[in-house]
Amino acid sequence: MSEEKHHHHLFHHKKDDEQPAGGEYGGYSETVATEVVTTGENEYERYKKEEKEHKHKQHLGEAGTIAAGAFALYEKHEAKKDPEHAHRHKITEEIAATAAVGAGGYAFHEHHEKKKDHKDAEEASGEKKHHHLFG
Repeated sequence: MSEEKHHHHLFHHKKDDEQPAGGEYGGYSETVATEVVTTGENEYERYKKEEKEHKHKQHLGEAGTIAAGAFALYEKHEAKKDPEHAHRHKITEEIAATAAVGAGGYAFHEHHEKKKDHKDAEEASGEKKHHHLFG
């Protein structure tokens, strides 16, 4: 092997003019390559983290459903209480009810994502599946 050839290996040969003053390492420098290997445990932890995130998002969706539903009920009450602006309150009530349904759908979606991540985490950990008789 001549010095003109450059090979990409773990140890690289330095040219004589680039050598440290002491030369105690023989003109070689070490290049450290780090490779991330996904193991079952890391995969399990990732699924558990995603499951926790979906649980949090599910709770936010549930809170949004409750808030929008409460606002829809408030606007329904205002429509009865303020007949002069009843039409505006009914429109706002319908919009709030639609938002409540949308937030409920989002919470439902996140619930199923959470269940999927829980199942994936169990598979990644190598746990045996629990076979239930009725479900």
